[in-house]
Amino acid sequence: MLLDGTRIGAEIRREVAGGVAALRRERGVVPGIAFVSVGDDPASRSYVAMKEKGCAEVGIRSRQCTFPAAVGKGPLLETIRLLNLDPAIHGILVQLPLPPGIDALEILSAVSPEKDVDGFHPLNAGRTLLGAGGFRACTPAGIVELLLRSGGSWEGKDVVVVGRSAIVGKPLAAMLMQRDRRANATVTVCHTGTRDLAAHTRRADIVVAALGQPRFLKAAMVREGVTVIDVGINRIEDPASPRGYRIAGDVDFDEVAPKAEAISPVPGGVGPMTIAMLLSNTLLAARRLAR
Repeated sequence: MLLDGTRIGAEIRREVAGGVAALRRERGVVPGIAFVSVGDDPASRSYVAMKEKGCAEVGIRSRQCTFPAAVGKGPLLETIRLLNLDPAIHGILVQLPLPPGIDALEILSAVSPEKDVDGFHPLNAGRTLLGAGGFRACTPAGIVELLLRSGGSWEGKDVVVVGRSAIVGKPLAAMLMQRDRRANATVTVCHTGTRDLAAHTRRADIVVAALGQPRFLKAAMVREGVTVIDVGINRIEDPASPRGYRIAGDVDFDEVAPKAEAISPVPGGVGPMTIAMLLSNTLLAARRLAR
């Protein structure tokens, strides 16, 4: 079975669009989000453009706050302070990565937790760990929804997450270990310090590959009937492509797919789910702030 993030992401977008329309009709509130980006990184520009397109499709207003790569932290912090106070802005997203010399944690911590629709503020990260509400990081939340809405389950499963980033690996592990019917998994987090990584992935019911190495996960590293979720988005040079590159995941799809009961593609898997959850979080923020 293919875990179709494009289809399920579209389903979530339709739900969000309905919620946005209802909020506008009942409360006169139009959800708004601000994107704070630094520099001219092509990948970051592309990601922001996709998020803005998603906002437009569901009726969320978006605003761009763009800075040159040489900007200091002062203007960023002041912009975030003003966005925190702006009643027309319900969500703030700081596009990562930030240039060297800027402390990303300091900038992310300046965002009001009530407007932190990316789920990266330390308060929301802590709430995720405690299972205490708050905004959940979009990619891990999208991964959870992708499997559940495909008819799968995390409950009671042996899940191995390959990658310990603060954006995916850590928050996903925190979400999946909660005592909840939507989670309740046994979670192992593997990383560069893990000895005999394949021994862990071969015993897993579900493997989530989020390490940023193209085609890293091979067929020999998983068992028959495994579910594989590929978080990787890697650019590989390809002179034959009009763009000069192509996108590959962290999983060797052609090798692993024949052994898998379910697998997500790249592109079309986790990526659309991340944007869908950002839109969902922005609607949630607008509802909370409109009370």
